[in-house]
Amino acid sequence: MDQSLTDLITRIAEALERLAPPAPPPVRLDGADAFVWHPSPARLTPVTRIARVDIGLLKGVDHQRDILLENTLRFACGLPANNTMLWGARGMGKSSLVKATHAVANRDNPGALALIEIHREDIRTLPDLLNVLRGQPRRCLILCDDLSFEREDADYKALKSVLDGGIEGRPDTVLFYATSNRRHLMPRDMIENERATSINPNEAVEEKVSLSDRFGLWLGFHNCDQPTYFAMVEGYAAEMSLPISTEDLRAAAVEWSMTRGARSGRVAWQCIQDLAGRLGVRAAG
Repeated sequence: MDQSLTDLITRIAEALERLAPPAPPPVRLDGADAFVWHPSPARLTPVTRIARVDIGLLKGVDHQRDILLENTLRFACGLPANNTMLWGARGMGKSSLVKATHAVANRDNPGALALIEIHREDIRTLPDLLNVLRGQPRRCLILCDDLSFEREDADYKALKSVLDGGIEGRPDTVLFYATSNRRHLMPRDMIENERATSINPNEAVEEKVSLSDRFGLWLGFHNCDQPTYFAMVEGYAAEMSLPISTEDLRAAAVEWSMTRGARSGRVAWQCIQDLAGRLGVRAAG
């Protein structure tokens, strides 16, 4: 009976092992310069081609570019650097600037820096990502694009703990960059609601605002004027060698911005895409 029971238990154990999912392969960061974080199952998917523009094409953000580039280059060289919040007007190149500075850092220090994108809806799994990256020799720049919080949830508290706190702390080889249209990551009505319903209104507001305080660098992006908008359009047109005069280019750019109701780097790029299509010019591969 004992042997029969042992054989039965062995067969059950072997069957359970066959049903169990295979162990995830060890994380490797040497196969690409960029990855996307997927929390379930936990994995980093390599990005073979990063969608970005050359840093020289980003106009009207010279001050922000210089600060972010210096911070990124220090980090890539193994020196202390700050987590950074890029906030402000839509379409003014916040995420484009992060990707462009990453490219410059790897150009100056080949393979030094891996760019890892984490989606807003996965921000609560940021501690899990840090555990995956902990102990990795390659330095990692985590980017969360369009970060904001619309309702009361635990996500922002997880981010606060990662940025400045927790018993383990953020690994020295990891830096966090976020872009947002809001300076404090939360809508004003959410903050005001906390003030109105809290026993101590000031403490409730401080709890929300303190999230932004945990970023060492704040870089503001503002709506561009028409000369800056023209510089953006002309820079893109020159890069694509569009066969169009400056006068006609500016006229088309003004008309395009009026239909969009705004001037920004994104609007300039959309204008150039439209012009290139009408002129029969293909984008560079």
